[in-house]
Amino acid sequence: MKLCLLLIVLILLLTPGSLFAQKTDWGKDVITGAERMDVYLPMLKGKKVAVFANQTSMVQRTHLVDTLLASGIKVVKIFGPEHGFRGTADFGVKVGDEKDEKTGIPVISLYGKHRKPTVDDLKDVDVLIFDIQDVGVRFYTYISSLEYYLEAALENHKPLLILDRPNPNGFYVDGPILQPKFKSFIGMQPVPIVYGLTIGEYALLLAGENMLSDAANKANAYNVTTKPTADTPFHVQVIKCKYYDHNTKYQLPVMPSPNLKRMQAIYLYPTTCFFEGTVFSEGRGTATPFEVYGHPAMPSNLYSFIPKPMDGAKESKNYFKTCYGYNLGGSKEEVLQRINGRIQLRYFLEAYKQFPGKDSFFLKTNFISKLTGNDEFSKQVKQGLSEEQIRKSWEPGLSEYKKVRKKYLLYDDFK
Repeated sequence: MKLCLLLIVLILLLTPGSLFAQKTDWGKDVITGAERMDVYLPMLKGKKVAVFANQTSMVQRTHLVDTLLASGIKVVKIFGPEHGFRGTADFGVKVGDEKDEKTGIPVISLYGKHRKPTVDDLKDVDVLIFDIQDVGVRFYTYISSLEYYLEAALENHKPLLILDRPNPNGFYVDGPILQPKFKSFIGMQPVPIVYGLTIGEYALLLAGENMLSDAANKANAYNVTTKPTADTPFHVQVIKCKYYDHNTKYQLPVMPSPNLKRMQAIYLYPTTCFFEGTVFSEGRGTATPFEVYGHPAMPSNLYSFIPKPMDGAKESKNYFKTCYGYNLGGSKEEVLQRINGRIQLRYFLEAYKQFPGKDSFFLKTNFISKLTGNDEFSKQVKQGLSEEQIRKSWEPGLSEYKKVRKKYLLYDDFK
């Protein structure tokens, strides 16, 4: 069923196609949804607003919450994701509720006691806002938080405004499709690891394909209003970026989490995060997490590093041990050339071949299956399949996904 029968989504189509040109300046001309205040502020006047945000929710050099308050908008509540509202908590560590020191506004963690706003959380709220920078990778949990937030909005009949941001990995689609039995908070939907959608486009996919809770899917069934005004009620609205398309290589002004410290790490993340399902260090506890990987048992003539506890990575594998492996870093241009618009399995397969303890390579928790979304990948690696053979097993699912994805694109696609 077409999206127009499923969801009241008011999409601002204000950017002419002639302006969609590939940027060579790391997307410096891009205007994010949050920066388009002239469009969305009129919709918030006189409303009690809740904001789902973190340290990436900036309007140029000012945080979105501060911008809204300075504009006379009544922000009554803040929701925070994994790593917290300020983005400083370790990966996987539960975050508690608190009060924002600067504004005194209550901050409710959606990575603590619960991951979805409750009825009580929303009873004094008129409008919800979502503004968080994603990196376009399935096991990065911000899209899981978006899903629960979107469900809560629909189930409680609260208008939701999504301030869209560029996807720094939005220039390709790759990886296996997640199988339902491996659903977890690091992978909730049958999409590939690199899904090639902005946060706004992904929300449209979730709603348009009935991927939400039964109650949320039912609440979706409205007609669409295509020309929003400040006086027109909306249910879910995406405020588009301007001067962005899926060819744009966008330089994030604020890093999205403690262990994605540089653009190089963001580009390599879909490739090197596979090592989180193994006994290898993926570089947490170093200055370049997800750019390096290694293990103490690897050949000692390789690149070496010693991971140590630090802010954002207080606990991880192989701390205080010399790890031998590889450094995939370099300039942004070099890293982009290295990944070449795909997950580079060759690094993982070569590490398995070089590792002396094959039986202990994968973690016993089978975390690799949560990352890849299936139990086939680890078997394929153990069987010695080539990258081409493994990729061939992904093709049917990827082909179907790409057809579905095209229905929800708000921006010109990559070439």
